[in-house]
Amino acid sequence: MHTKPLHQAGRGLLSSCRSIRNLSSTPAKRAKNRIYPNRIRREEELQTLTLMSASTRIPLITFWMATWCQSCKTISPLVQELIEQDKVGEAQGGISFVEIEMDSPDLGGVAGLGMKYGINSIPTMLAFDRQEPQLETRVARLDDLKNKEFLRKWIETEAARHGQGGAGGGLFGLFGR
Repeated sequence: MHTKPLHQAGRGLLSSCRSIRNLSSTPAKRAKNRIYPNRIRREEELQTLTLMSASTRIPLITFWMATWCQSCKTISPLVQELIEQDKVGEAQGGISFVEIEMDSPDLGGVAGLGMKYGINSIPTMLAFDRQEPQLETRVARLDDLKNKEFLRKWIETEAARHGQGGAGGGLFGLFGR
């Protein structure tokens, strides 16, 4: 019987392991902004998006609107332009954006899902991070929602959270401290 010495027999095995252990020095890709094309019309849809947001650590910005709201029809395209064309928030790690249709019968109107998240006027912008609504930074003032520079700074601030939270989400965010 012919056998190889132990140091020669393991040589092939070691060389194949070395090829497997190569490490990549390619930098990680930055997250890109994402706009969901379909409006939220059911609570389960919002729940799914907040779960996805939490698992990817990419904040979800929601725009609470109604189909009859004229202000909503001017503000939504402005926000989408900032997110999609100007790429506001990508430098901070990216954000996701979706509209929530408050007049959908499945959301229960302002007394339904809106009440759960403290939405008492339309339009309103509310960010979610770690599945928590960032109640202290929600924006409902119409002058702020129409101000492109204000929106730019707000989106950048919310995009920078990435799992840090910090702007409410419990009862104290709803009723003050």
